[in-house]
Amino acid sequence: MNVSSIVVKTVPGQLAEAIDALNALDFCEVHFYDSEGRIVVTIEGKRINDQMEIMKRIQNMPFVQCADLAYSYCEGEMRESLRGINEIRKKDSLCRDEG
Repeated sequence: MNVSSIVVKTVPGQLAEAIDALNALDFCEVHFYDSEGRIVVTIEGKRINDQMEIMKRIQNMPFVQCADLAYSYCEGEMRESLRGINEIRKKDSLCRDEG
């Protein structure tokens, strides 16, 4: 599962509508908002492409001025990257036991 945090800036005067619409999305959870119209949400997806589509959907909402990625954690892809790093380390002469 991949989890990302997005900061959403709303059109002035439409904070309540934005919060309601974001909370209505199955893949999105509102965690924080302020009187300036900034909202912090997390989104979940099975793949990074899924999350990018969700973010584009949020960016295209009529009450959103902008929505920018703040943090992303990709569990499955992280495991694959670590496996690749370990394979490289095994092949690297600097990591071999010389003893």
